[in-house]
Amino acid sequence: MKRRQKILLARITLAAVLFAVGLFLDGWWKAGFLLAAWLTVGYDIVWSALRNILRGQIFDEKFLMTLATVCALAMQDWGEAAAVMVLFQVGELFEQLAVERSRRSISALMDIRPDFATVLRDGEEVVTEPEEVQIGDILLVRAGERIAVDGVVVEGESSLDTAKVTGEAMPVDVGAGSKVVSGSVNLSGVLKIRAESAYAQSTVARILTLVESAAEQKASAERMITKFARYYTPSVIGAAVLLAAIPPLCFGQPFTEWLTRALTFLVISCPCALVISVPLSFFSGMGAAAKLGVVVKGGVALEQLAQTKTMVFDKTGTLTQGAFSVRNIDCVRGTETELLHIAALCEQYSNHPVAQAVRDAYPNPVGTAENIQELAGRGITAKVDGKKAAVGNRALMESLGIVPTELNRVGTVLHVAHGGVYLGAIVVADSLRENAARTLTALHDQGIDRTVMLTGDNARAAEYYAKQCGVTEYRAQLLPQDKVAELEKLLQARQKGEKVAFVGDGVNDAPVLTAADVGIAMGGVGSDAAVEAADVVLLNDDFSKLPRLLRLAKRTCRIAKQNIVFALLVKAVCMFLGALGYAPMWLAIFADVGVAVLAILNALRAMHEAKS
Repeated sequence: MKRRQKILLARITLAAVLFAVGLFLDGWWKAGFLLAAWLTVGYDIVWSALRNILRGQIFDEKFLMTLATVCALAMQDWGEAAAVMVLFQVGELFEQLAVERSRRSISALMDIRPDFATVLRDGEEVVTEPEEVQIGDILLVRAGERIAVDGVVVEGESSLDTAKVTGEAMPVDVGAGSKVVSGSVNLSGVLKIRAESAYAQSTVARILTLVESAAEQKASAERMITKFARYYTPSVIGAAVLLAAIPPLCFGQPFTEWLTRALTFLVISCPCALVISVPLSFFSGMGAAAKLGVVVKGGVALEQLAQTKTMVFDKTGTLTQGAFSVRNIDCVRGTETELLHIAALCEQYSNHPVAQAVRDAYPNPVGTAENIQELAGRGITAKVDGKKAAVGNRALMESLGIVPTELNRVGTVLHVAHGGVYLGAIVVADSLRENAARTLTALHDQGIDRTVMLTGDNARAAEYYAKQCGVTEYRAQLLPQDKVAELEKLLQARQKGEKVAFVGDGVNDAPVLTAADVGIAMGGVGSDAAVEAADVVLLNDDFSKLPRLLRLAKRTCRIAKQNIVFALLVKAVCMFLGALGYAPMWLAIFADVGVAVLAILNALRAMHEAKS
């Protein structure tokens, strides 16, 4: 409990004591104690109402509370005025505690900011601000310290706590050559890390920017409450004035009785439950998402995700791991080892991902390759053991007068020849994510009617991956602009009230992420452009969290709607009873606070979705 909440609790306690003592006194002593109770707990409400009036913001719940209790005091209903204000402040305290609880999981992400960085310069340790770290600096990170910027370990071994960055509780073991992300905590050994980014472009800085702006986008339910209050408050004040005036003036009824009914009507009309619980529902939902390692940029993203019926996926890096590896080796002459050896020597200086896959399969080839030539779009030629070697596609082989084997396999086929003799082929391909098929099945079970894969691969590869992961449709051989065009077709084909989400990870996915109703970026350590364009960011690349996130979004929206219906229904009944004189003011306030408390408790249920 924060200091201001402790102060409010102390004021409520003191006011309750004064109120209780006042009930046992008579005359001016009674009035004095009850008035003191009202002032103790209500002075800030009255002051806030007066200040808002001066600013032109008249019709809010504090104005209604002040108006009702001041009129009660004017009628010398001291006890009623004090009880009303005490109950109202109890509701305010409960609201603050509820909001604080739901805020914790989001604000926990804010603790990932490193306080300092230790940089090695000229052999000496220099403690500096994270913003002062430059790319290429060597950082010294001891046990218990937080890594300041993204980098690569150059010396040392340790385990890192990445829970607040990725949402994963299991420590990550790192050593020389391991990539590390800022915001992680070094748990054991001493690490030397080469900075690969400035602080402003680091993972931790990007996450903090996302979190700080997370509450800016309001869902339509939240916007409805704001618009509703603009018309609702003047309407109920007008109705209260008519209720107080018409029966005495037109029908000779007692003025005091109808004024009391009008004031009770006003107090009951305070839309506390709506104003508090609906935004809190979405805030709780975002808090639950944060526990999963997911940053949701506002309630509107949760709301639209809940309405999603079509989910579109980029293939590489989203449905697949985005890392190439050797899948098959087809030998025509010699052995697999000989074939890989020739290919690895030729590919040893290439930066292409396919070349890296070959080097990973045969990491330390013995010998040298001379006169290496990289032929764009075809492959590589070189001189190995005094003979010409070639590694590449069919066009390269045919240009050398070599007829390669026809292979019907998914992936990139590298034909290998040496000394004019065809040795065979290496098939390099991406691997499907381990949980892709299971995740797609879970999404279909959650009400996603249509899943579509977009890829730049050829139709045969696209069909293979689509069958493996279980998407209902696929589009192949697409350029980045083609992906946007395909998404626009899906947006036009959707039914009213249905949304289309896109899940991607790369720079070329940014336009599609922006065009979709809900853009979901895979990985807080991925592309800056994708993270910036997305509405939802999965910080740790965990594809399997999508069904849980979808369930959370639906649950959050369902809770918000429940609160709207419940609050309006109870309000309508209580206002009707108050107008007829069947609800005294203190009971009306108790009912109002009770409705708010129940709505808040209901809103907080969204916080527990992360545990299910």
